[in-house]
Amino acid sequence: MSRPLFRPSLHQTAWLAAFGLISIGYALYLRHQVIEQSAVGIACGTGLKTWLCTSRNAAISLFTPSVFGLVAVGAGVLNLIRPSFVLCAVALIAGGLGIVLYNVALSALAVALLILSLARASPEPD
Repeated sequence: MSRPLFRPSLHQTAWLAAFGLISIGYALYLRHQVIEQSAVGIACGTGLKTWLCTSRNAAISLFTPSVFGLVAVGAGVLNLIRPSFVLCAVALIAGGLGIVLYNVALSALAVALLILSLARASPEPD
């Protein structure tokens, strides 16, 4: 007898949609209002210590070595091997951040792996 396919419940799907929208919304705000604004860059470059400058510096230091894309692909591969809600959420959040914050190739691969994981059988209960 074959196991059913991995399908998040309606409640889990609502949470995944919320996580995805929040991560993409924050990434859009960070990219267009914080990172690409020259006035913010100049202010942060002079040594201003605010949460805005801290999040700007953290985002730049994370997307430069493609951390968002690598985390998304790692979680996507693990989710493809053994599907779970937590791995799906991590891959979705990191993929959303990565697509908007300049890690498009790896993050798009992670989203494709998430789609493929929906065709996998649910894991057997332990």
